Amino acid sequence: MNDLSALSEIVGLSLRVSGVALVLSTLVGIPIGLLLGLARFWGRRIAVALVYTGMAFPPVVIGLFVYLMLSRSGPLGRLHWPLIPDLFTPEAMIVAQVIIAFPLVAGFTMAAVAGVDPALRLQVQSLGASQWQTTWATLEEARGGVIAAVVAGFGGIISEVGAVMMVGGNIEHRTRVLTTAIVLETNKGNFDLAISLGVILLGLAFFANLVIVRLQGRSLDE
Repeated sequence: MNDLSALSEIVGLSLRVSGVALVLSTLVGIPIGLLLGLARFWGRRIAVALVYTGMAFPPVVIGLFVYLMLSRSGPLGRLHWPLIPDLFTPEAMIVAQVIIAFPLVAGFTMAAVAGVDPALRLQVQSLGASQWQTTWATLEEARGGVIAAVVAGFGGIISEVGAVMMVGGNIEHRTRVLTTAIVLETNKGNFDLAISLGVILLGLAFFANLVIVRLQGRSLDE
């Protein structure tokens, strides 16, 4: 923890775990948010309630759920399938973070597209647009809200500690990320190092959010 290589290792793992989790939760969350925001079907209210519940679900409970599912005596752990990750691995941490981020991405996307004026869809359809083209036009109109959905998902996982500590174990050179390292150094009384790690975490979060905004053709001045 005191040398630059150890710090680089922790930062790199933090970005890898949270980055993969964000991509996966975005790929699943945005389409489901579009479906819930635009479509009307039986069971939609239950699905919306489940998404909203997931947005407020305590991360440590999600960590407990993933731990029980992936443990050797759990329903998934006992299967020993190649695609099912083991506990105390970066892959298990990714699973926990995906479950944390997915409701945030889906919920904010749903709210964003539901807030688009229905007249826009009618106007696009009157011009002969297909269902896919109409959905895409709605997504473009709600782009700001979708950006907020992705940012909210990233913010929910990059700063999370309870779930990743539970399923990752904070193992040096294997599953130690910035948040768990901050907890460890604080418990050891190394407050200067803990504060430095916190500043790095804040800097990474700011930089990642800035990249997301600029990739969508936005600027901080808007």
